[in-house]
Amino acid sequence: MAGVKGQVQRRGVERRRAMVDAAITLFARGGVRGTGVAAVAERAGVTPSALIHHFGSKEGLLRAVLEEADRRALERLSATPAARPTVREAFDWLVRDAEHTAAAERELAALHTTLTAENLEPGAGLHAWFQDRNRALRSRLAEVFRRAVAAGSAPADLPVETLAAEAAAFLEGVHLLWLLDPEQVDLAAVTRGYFDALAARVEPPAPPG
Repeated sequence: MAGVKGQVQRRGVERRRAMVDAAITLFARGGVRGTGVAAVAERAGVTPSALIHHFGSKEGLLRAVLEEADRRALERLSATPAARPTVREAFDWLVRDAEHTAAAERELAALHTTLTAENLEPGAGLHAWFQDRNRALRSRLAEVFRRAVAAGSAPADLPVETLAAEAAAFLEGVHLLWLLDPEQVDLAAVTRGYFDALAARVEPPAPPG
């Protein structure tokens, strides 16, 4: 019986993953407002009632999609050996993440941009979620800069909050440019160029001699 139960659980996990993947694709293409539960269910090969059984509602499905995006990012982040990365280690991870996004995660990147635009107003359902996420990103970047200052590798008057906001704004903007014109905008190359230049500003090379 244990074997049968395990097979049932695996099928349930696979079915749930298929529904989340279908939602990522359709939400990225048509937006959340323009995509119904029935369309997601049809693409995933299940009934709408089965989808509701797994997620409770369209909002529950959307949250599962966002959680999946975070899970994938955290999985990639776990490959970074340093628990408290230096400026250059943190920037290297962001460049590698851009390389991964360009190669394999266009739909999730498009969904992130679409959902951000749909939830700009404070009353929108996911406004607080995106606001908190953006604040967390700026906070993590600012902490990286503060550690550089504390280590003496960056100037004491480094404007850490301003630089964190600048870097976060760059990440949002470069993804939008790439999504609009991927043949003209090399996401990884532009990201690498920006963070190489920012690293030189934050931790300028020591003078010779």
